[in-house]
Amino acid sequence: MSNRTIRINELIQREINDILRKRHQSDAAAVTITEVRVAPDLRDGRVFVSVLGDDDTVEEKLRWIRSIAGEISHELSRRIVLKYMPRLTYTLDKSSARAGRLQQIFEEIERSEAERPIAPPPQEGPAAE
Repeated sequence: MSNRTIRINELIQREINDILRKRHQSDAAAVTITEVRVAPDLRDGRVFVSVLGDDDTVEEKLRWIRSIAGEISHELSRRIVLKYMPRLTYTLDKSSARAGRLQQIFEEIERSEAERPIAPPPQEGPAAE
């Protein structure tokens, strides 16, 4: 991935987060744009969305952000001057859920190791003569 593409990804991510915070403050409280991946030709892009809450909340917020996608694209085209504004699709970012599950597993392992009795170190007897 070129440096230009990386910079465009970061710029679009920052601007979408800013649009959500300024225009949709109450609705976007549980929504975070975690990553944007734009194709090298700048025609298409994928926006990864992380949502806090239970499964129903996640689905509701994802439907909501997809419903305002046109408004977001319009505002992006006003803020960012590119030859082609990418056609963005919004996808649920499951990496935070996976990270939370891994953290839970690590904590369970730690607890089970802490509960397991520690064997005393082997005793050294007098040296055989």
